[in-house]
Amino acid sequence: MTYSAQTVPLTPQQQHPASRWSWWQGVILLGLIGWLYAPILLRLAQQWWHDPNFSHGFLVPLFSVYVFWQNRARLQSLPRAGSSSGLLIVAVALVVLVVGELGAELFLSRVSLLLLLAGLIVFFLGWTQFRAVLFPWAFLFLMLPVPAIVFNQITFPLQLLTSKLAAVVLPWFGVPVLREGNIIHLPAMPLEVADACSGIRSLLSLATLSVIYGYLMESRISIRVVLALASIPIAVAANGLRIVGTGLLVQYWDPDRAEGFFHTFSGWLIFVVSLVMLFLLHQLLQIGQNTREEKP
Repeated sequence: MTYSAQTVPLTPQQQHPASRWSWWQGVILLGLIGWLYAPILLRLAQQWWHDPNFSHGFLVPLFSVYVFWQNRARLQSLPRAGSSSGLLIVAVALVVLVVGELGAELFLSRVSLLLLLAGLIVFFLGWTQFRAVLFPWAFLFLMLPVPAIVFNQITFPLQLLTSKLAAVVLPWFGVPVLREGNIIHLPAMPLEVADACSGIRSLLSLATLSVIYGYLMESRISIRVVLALASIPIAVAANGLRIVGTGLLVQYWDPDRAEGFFHTFSGWLIFVVSLVMLFLLHQLLQIGQNTREEKP
């Protein structure tokens, strides 16, 4: 008796749904995404343009695309096995979008776009591919402006911290100080640490740039994490120096000089100082790390 082997073709039911998508279905999907999220992206870009606190948002997607492009060879070598669990992430993203739109909460609507992106990557390419692009995907969250309720909770403590720091340092230079909350009373005039002077702008921008700097200039994950975390005290300290400089300007030169061009220029100058401090910290961390590695 002879037996013949017969190959059974893989039925459509056994294939992953993503493998059966054609180009026109992809065009329809992109059209639906554009229809849902174009107004959200437009308002986001407008906020980047008009709100100096979040102007760094333009840089974030560009850097994410750069990281993706840099790792394109590695991504092409990884297996592509789409997972149906991506549809669950897409469903969650759409629910978050609906909640955000109904509650007029822009942050949720914007987060839903990133969740949708994650769901589509998992559905079409699989979890292995998503883990490979996890960093550039997660970095995109830095482009989203902080919700107003969170922003206000951060700003006021920063105002108090900055004013306390200035009130401690200014007497070292012979300037008598009386602090009431975020108002520093100087002999020449009272100096208020307003929202714009709280340091939140430099904090958000420096945190973003510290992640970019760490990725480009350092291969060790531990040092990258330290640089990202160090951006917080560096931004606070640098902004405190700005308030000290403003107080010295008011006391020993001309109170009117504390506003206008000098005020704006000092903000840029202190931000450059923050970047220099971040660079110096990186050099110290490298020296310390290399010393430990050289020890037997």
